[in-house]
Amino acid sequence: MNLSYRRFFILALWLPLLCFGSARAGTYTLTIDEKAVNLTGKPQTAIVANGSLPAPTLHWREGEEVTLNVVNRLKEPTSIHWHGIVLPYRMDGVPGISFAGIEPGKIFTYRFRVKQNGTYWYHGHSGMQEQQGLFGALVIEPAHPHRPTERDYVLLLSDWPEADPERTLARLKKQSDYYNFQKRTVANLFTDLRERGVSETINDRLAWGQMRMEPTDLADVTGATYHFLVNGHTPAMDWAALFSPGDRVRLRIVNASAMTHFDVRIPGLKMRVIEADGQPVMPVDVEELRIAVAETYDVLVEPEADRAYRIFAEAMDRSGFASATLTPKIGLQAELPKMRPHTLLTLADMGPMHVGHGAHAEHQAAVPNDNGLDQPPHADHADHTGHQRHPRPASVPHAEAPAMGSYKALDYRHLMAAAPNRGWRQPDREIRLRLTGNMYRYIWSFDDVKYSDSEPIRVKFGEHIRFTYVNETMMNHPIHLHGLWQYLDNGNGAFNPKKHVISVPPGQTVSVIVIADAEGEWAFHCHLLYHMDTGMFRKLIVEKAEHVRE
Repeated sequence: MNLSYRRFFILALWLPLLCFGSARAGTYTLTIDEKAVNLTGKPQTAIVANGSLPAPTLHWREGEEVTLNVVNRLKEPTSIHWHGIVLPYRMDGVPGISFAGIEPGKIFTYRFRVKQNGTYWYHGHSGMQEQQGLFGALVIEPAHPHRPTERDYVLLLSDWPEADPERTLARLKKQSDYYNFQKRTVANLFTDLRERGVSETINDRLAWGQMRMEPTDLADVTGATYHFLVNGHTPAMDWAALFSPGDRVRLRIVNASAMTHFDVRIPGLKMRVIEADGQPVMPVDVEELRIAVAETYDVLVEPEADRAYRIFAEAMDRSGFASATLTPKIGLQAELPKMRPHTLLTLADMGPMHVGHGAHAEHQAAVPNDNGLDQPPHADHADHTGHQRHPRPASVPHAEAPAMGSYKALDYRHLMAAAPNRGWRQPDREIRLRLTGNMYRYIWSFDDVKYSDSEPIRVKFGEHIRFTYVNETMMNHPIHLHGLWQYLDNGNGAFNPKKHVISVPPGQTVSVIVIADAEGEWAFHCHLLYHMDTGMFRKLIVEKAEHVRE
């Protein structure tokens, strides 16, 4: 064999390895089991993966073919759903839809190629196991990495219950406001009589009585039973992340809660939002953001001072908080911000709802504006700092782009895709879904039909469908569609952001465009665990188009 031929032969042997970044394979094992924990001052039982609460953060690379062996050591069936991941539907991990579940003592192997990058998460999809600790983060590196930051941390927010989740649900069914410890008192009545007059006060009380709800009823399950965690740590345990002054720090914020929306801020630091639900967006600077259940946001912060900063995540209803510390030195702590007062729901907030239906309106706990007053978080904040809406930009790498604006609080209308969505066009048809429920009976549904009585939603492969969500209830509903992206129709056309979760505020209507580009049967539900469990769930079937050959 001559030298030139030998070189060619060696190159041919090594060529697949030189393309490792797009073709590598990784094998992972997750063992699901029970574990005794003590987060609340008394021993409890958690459901964990590999003995960890939360489950281990899995690091993948775009293009990698992953093999995940899930071992069930529980006495009941289990499952893992790869939230926001594009994959064959048989690998999606939803018992009764995409597979049968993993029986006790059995192993199920998930296998698929990773077709995306960004921050996502995974969680149990069996019973209440997600609420009991079965969740973890996914960090997927791009095939062609961007300029890295000096520090990169996952912040996994969660709500940990003192009570058994099944008992919590039973209590809600018997008394929907069981965990509302912020009800109005006799003192509030006399204050209202003095400030609003007898007639208005009586009419207000009668209206709330007809709806069988309280103006303080902002969340189904509250800090009365929940402890709010960051990476499995209570505020007293104070999870800490290190930085050096001048570092660019990437925070991958994941809301892995069962029922809790959080308002996240870092006093003294602005957050530059660069990704939403794992997808690059045009950078936006904000002082705080609301993260709905199951959403993810990636933000950049650049602490210049040699001091600690408090990462503060208030529950939307202000019944508690999660916190962590960003610090240049372990042991150096930041002052804990004061909790902001909870706000009352007013009849004006309810919108044109039907009085007398127990679950027909709700208030989003407000965030302060620049004048220190409260206002709904989905109001337009574009004029707060003199920045106006920008025209659609040319595509630029998100880590290098300047901020498109600076706002007090992030709003969905601020989100623009970092690059135009290929193939974007107007939808072929519309499907309207009413988000419905009865808070008094604690039943949740789409179109007043619970999942057990519903028919699947059927679409054809290749269709572009506008889903219009009409929220007729008192709650925020984070709507999650498995297997397919939802392009939030926020007026940016081809730059509409794509998300795997869309939070629909009470009394509002939100539209998304879904491209049916993945055949199979997919779960479609509200990601508030107790709402999903009681009926706000559907199956969506993407069928082969008639012209597509088998």
